[in-house]
Amino acid sequence: MKILVSGGAGYIGSVTVEQLLNRGHEVVVFDNLERGHREAVDPRARLMVGDLRDPVAILNAMREASPEAVVHFAAYALVGESMTNPGLYFRNNVGGGMNLAEAMKDAGVRRLVFSSTCAVYGVPERVPITEDLPKNPANPYGESKLQFEKILRWYEDCLNFKTVRLRYFNAAGATERFGEDHDPESHIIPNVLKVALGQVPNVKIFGQDYRTPDGTCVRDYIHILDLAQAHILAVEGSCTGAFNLGTGSGYSVSQVVQTAREVTGHPIPAEFGARRPGDPDTLVADPAKAMRELGWKPRYPELRTIMQSAWEWTRRHPRGYRP
Repeated sequence: MKILVSGGAGYIGSVTVEQLLNRGHEVVVFDNLERGHREAVDPRARLMVGDLRDPVAILNAMREASPEAVVHFAAYALVGESMTNPGLYFRNNVGGGMNLAEAMKDAGVRRLVFSSTCAVYGVPERVPITEDLPKNPANPYGESKLQFEKILRWYEDCLNFKTVRLRYFNAAGATERFGEDHDPESHIIPNVLKVALGQVPNVKIFGQDYRTPDGTCVRDYIHILDLAQAHILAVEGSCTGAFNLGTGSGYSVSQVVQTAREVTGHPIPAEFGARRPGDPDTLVADPAKAMRELGWKPRYPELRTIMQSAWEWTRRHPRGYRP
């Protein structure tokens, strides 16, 4: 297939592009490179530099690329930033998504795989989290993703779109070529590895009084290769709907730090701080629907495997994609 990937220069997008190409698909990446990296775009893909907030740019790209399907990653994804600048998130994540959907409509493209998030659930009623639980986002980032999910449902009903909404839990790990490089970095695994590299003195753990076995938050970490595989199954298949992507198991922040110590051989001092507002005690997926309907199964569910892949990439790229 010929596939347009929006945000293909970002963390998850870059790995998915790599894996799509390995499957024999032809890939066009549409990215403004604001938070992605040109170096993260597989050279086998065609890069078209443009911004989804520019409706003319994405319409021209869609018409020129003439894809059979779109995989949509491009979005802002910092929870804290969304709390201080919600308008930025709605203009980009919802407005940009609308421009993409309209460009698809005008170009006659109807198949879309959307990179959503478990943040649409907010603080869940129960765990593990199933797709039918109430959606109560606790921040504008999660709300922006939920709003675009709702928009896509209307495009399905009214315009015969075929959409898959993939709700990720905690993406982590790396491939040999592509890894995680954000500025600022908000994710625990790359921040722990910065300590192992000697780039920062310690890792900060926010809260130690949660209702979990060791008092620190528990999260469901999913290998980036498993996420990419889910996108491939979604774009190649005929399913529609929303699917949780996680392993069904959780690790605490303290367990993440200890695993990093074991994998890297570094002591990695930890500093405890106050809770961050809105952090639930536990977020763990129930991935049964994705397994049943997409035929997806995580191949790398162990935290140590995920950590090892991230550490190997980080050692080779201590400054990320910067020279």
